[in-house]
Amino acid sequence: QVPLVESGGGLVQPRGSLRLSCAASRSIFSIFVMGWYRQAPGKQRELVASFNGGGSTNYAAPVKGRFTISRDNAKNSVYLQMNSLKPEDTAVYYCNTVPPQPGFWGQGTQVTVSA
Repeated sequence: QVPLVESGGGLVQPRGSLRLSCAASRSIFSIFVMGWYRQAPGKQRELVASFNGGGSTNYAAPVKGRFTISRDNAKNSVYLQMNSLKPEDTAVYYCNTVPPQPGFWGQGTQVTVSA
């Protein structure tokens, strides 16, 4: 297993911003395609942002134009900049490979968007 540790979540008001971080215990980001997922209460986990094999990025329709995925291979880290947050962005956010490796899921980081 390669534990992935997410951080940076919290409570934020609508239209606010957060930056999530994902760190790995070893260098996997140069090997695997990485992405950010989220799971809202009562809903299935969904992929919201990812890199593709060529290094460009993909975003789910609900977050396109508001979220930005980035990475720093030297720091074994992947980031998710989230702007113009909406209450419907409330979820636990996880990073993992694309497609996800079952043994890589971390604890996630809670993002709550509320006034």
